[in-house]
Amino acid sequence: MLCPWRTANLGLLLILTVFLVTEAEGAARPNNSLILQDSKENLALASSSSCMDGTQITQNNSAFPTEVNTSWPILMGENAVLCCPPIALKYLIIITWEIILRGQPFCKKAYKKETNETKETNCTDERITWISRPDQNPALQIRPVVITHDGYYRCIMGTPDGNFHRGYHLQVLVTPEVTLFQSRNGAVVCKAVAGKPAAQISWIPEGDCVTEQEYLGNGTVTVKSTCHWEGHDVSTVTCRVSHLTGNKSLDIELLPVAGAKKSAKLYIPYIILPIIILIIVGFILLLKISGCRKYKWNKTEATPVVEEDEMQPYASYTVKNNPLYDTTNKVKVSQALQTEVGTNLHAL
Repeated sequence: MLCPWRTANLGLLLILTVFLVTEAEGAARPNNSLILQDSKENLALASSSSCMDGTQITQNNSAFPTEVNTSWPILMGENAVLCCPPIALKYLIIITWEIILRGQPFCKKAYKKETNETKETNCTDERITWISRPDQNPALQIRPVVITHDGYYRCIMGTPDGNFHRGYHLQVLVTPEVTLFQSRNGAVVCKAVAGKPAAQISWIPEGDCVTEQEYLGNGTVTVKSTCHWEGHDVSTVTCRVSHLTGNKSLDIELLPVAGAKKSAKLYIPYIILPIIILIIVGFILLLKISGCRKYKWNKTEATPVVEEDEMQPYASYTVKNNPLYDTTNKVKVSQALQTEVGTNLHAL
């Protein structure tokens, strides 16, 4: 039978042993709260590198998600920065970026803290690089973004407490080239060429339209909309193109097409004007014809007088009074009478 004081000493010794073991394990392995408290260091680095989504994961000391995924569209030609989970770098064991791109082999970039070395597998695109030294900032950068960078990117942070993930579904946007023209048959064609994703086309006013899509080999899509406005009083139409990169509107004035059917309203001026011109010309011709006939009738009635004048030129001349001629005749007649009277007197 053990003495009471020996039993008490054994119990105290057991409690002391358990306490020492617990402290030793705690010193050898950091807990999750300590990692989260020290993660402010990595958050500051990530913020200074301008992560592409502009936001950071905020955590408290009681919970931390093991995986976060973000879908993010980015315009082709811009620069992208993809950040890892906000874990303190001093607790990291390994950092790995997994890159899955369409039509390309699986790419893997890794950094091992123990040996301070980096390793790449099947990574041939020189535009995808570490933003700086992985032991300082594990973020990834793409300079510039092209259409082949469309894919999935995931950062894996290996710690003593496990792995933490952050993934990005990168969607590269391509602005379409918009054109608007009128074809020979009078139809109006609006095209949004090589856009990603496909653009949406609408018309003002609405017409009889047919829309087609052509998928190109690089992942872009060309959208073509052809419209008619036959039988409508429409002079100007607008093509509106809606796209994630921005909206665009183009206007065009419709031109008349030879041989095309048009509404009755458009034909009215072209029909009435020639009729009015024909009526005026006909009225003028009628006046001319009537004047010619009247002139001929007057000329026919005046013809005998003209002929009589032509047949008796001297007779008409002698009947005219000439004062000088009459005076001379009178003088001559007076002289003749005097001579005759003088001769008769002499005979007597």
